[in-house]
Amino acid sequence: MSKRGESGLSLLVGVDKPAGMSSHDVVNRCRCIFGERRVGHTGTLDPLATGCLLICVGPATRLDAYFTGHDKCYQVRVAFGAATDTDDAAGQVTRTAPVPDELKDEDFARKFVAGLVGKSNQLPPVYSALKVNGKKACDEARKGNVIDLQPRAIEVYQAQLLGMGADPESDLFYWDVFLHVSKGTYIRSIARDMGLNLGCPAHVAELRRTQAGALSLDECVSLETLEEIGTRATLDPIRLLGYRFLFADEAMAAKVANGNPLRASDVQLCCRPHHGGEAAMCACTSGVRPSTEPPADGEVVCVVAANKLVALYAYEERRRQFRSRCVFPVGVSRGEGI
Repeated sequence: MSKRGESGLSLLVGVDKPAGMSSHDVVNRCRCIFGERRVGHTGTLDPLATGCLLICVGPATRLDAYFTGHDKCYQVRVAFGAATDTDDAAGQVTRTAPVPDELKDEDFARKFVAGLVGKSNQLPPVYSALKVNGKKACDEARKGNVIDLQPRAIEVYQAQLLGMGADPESDLFYWDVFLHVSKGTYIRSIARDMGLNLGCPAHVAELRRTQAGALSLDECVSLETLEEIGTRATLDPIRLLGYRFLFADEAMAAKVANGNPLRASDVQLCCRPHHGGEAAMCACTSGVRPSTEPPADGEVVCVVAANKLVALYAYEERRRQFRSRCVFPVGVSRGEGI
């Protein structure tokens, strides 16, 4: 490793975050695994939560801003009968109450959960990483200070009851729920508001993120596995970003390396057919086809050279040009066998 902590690596991996670790803890572990100081994640998971966490290594950390707007899927266990100050099982119990019998009726629960689908304004948890006047809400809450958090527009795309039962350890009744939600949605707030609407205090007992944008749980590896296989866990940034892309020859790659604009007439955009299952996961170029749709003003595209992501460009309709957004002199690896 160099003095600056640069390993020469530039890649993305998916980690199945274990419970009890913060997202920053996972980042620190990945720094040790890859011998690289520049490591970041693209979507915080609470210490209690497990599941999909996309990790950027080396110059690939510059991609993090392009992964923040994706929707996510979760499996959550909502426990009824107790509320906590953090809205999850990691907090202190602030209120308890008996669980009404209707909450134990499966038909009632199924209809209520289905009713979560739609747009709404959500008040984030007091203990959250949101900043107000430059201060994190969670830090201020721990000091006993009140932060004025504002409601945020969110959307629940899918909501399904997976099961229900009584927890023998806590004596609390729970619903297991699948949720597909928009960016910025707090599952802890959904659980809290479910309790408020049902007249019974509630909190998140367990939470697992099963999808984050194009990253699915079956692509993620444990930290122990990551330590064993290292760069073999690399994921294709082109597929994860979901943008259209172009293949640059040597001459065009030289222009891109210097951040020069590209004329639209010189660019052939490509895409992958939309398939389900394993075909959609394939990062190989055999499924690539030319795209017939013209570029839209402001559209971001990936530039591929020597089978690496070397830049992101955006289209400017007024100039009929693609202009540089982000250039990677090293290139972001697309993984093995691509």
